[in-house]
Amino acid sequence: AKLKSFAAKIIQLLKEWTETFPYDFQDEKSMKELKEIAHRITQCDEENGTVKKIISQMTQNLLMALSARSQYQEIKEKFRQPVTDKGTILKTKPQSTQKDILSVCCDPLILAQQLTYIELERVSNIYPEDLMQIVSHMDSLDNHKCRSDVTKTYNLEAYDNWFNCLSMLVATEICRVVKKKQRTRMVEFFIDVARECFNIGNFNSMMAII
Repeated sequence: AKLKSFAAKIIQLLKEWTETFPYDFQDEKSMKELKEIAHRITQCDEENGTVKKIISQMTQNLLMALSARSQYQEIKEKFRQPVTDKGTILKTKPQSTQKDILSVCCDPLILAQQLTYIELERVSNIYPEDLMQIVSHMDSLDNHKCRSDVTKTYNLEAYDNWFNCLSMLVATEICRVVKKKQRTRMVEFFIDVARECFNIGNFNSMMAII
């Protein structure tokens, strides 16, 4: 009875661990240790197999989480690759094919909503591991130590880059307009977008626009 009670507590610990910090189990060594512990726990409840089902579901959820984050990481790596100079591309393109933001979306509310979708997608992929990476990195800098482990997550960096990209997009869209009247209209449009972001509660996009 004591062994079953202890096993239940271990299961709860592993369940919360794998859900909160799945990146701790991305290498083969830690995954092997997890499977060994799980195997020993299942032996405590071989009669009805309840523990085995819980362990199996936990492992499946862990693998799905790691797979999803791995795919997201691959997509982000593509965006991290250097691109050609945007200015050169604009100069070589005919004036008629160069579209401004108003020709793509002239409704401030719709643009604010689309920016919010992007913000939520970025935020939803920030996990405790990312915050722990920052804390450990700051500690290593304070102690003048070199980190031997490579940063495994770039989600906070990607979120920060998105903020900078949005700011540059707004500045570019305003500055590339030649006529003052059209430029004024563009500034007013982005003010309206920022106001709509504020009304939605998307303060990050609002600050990037400002």
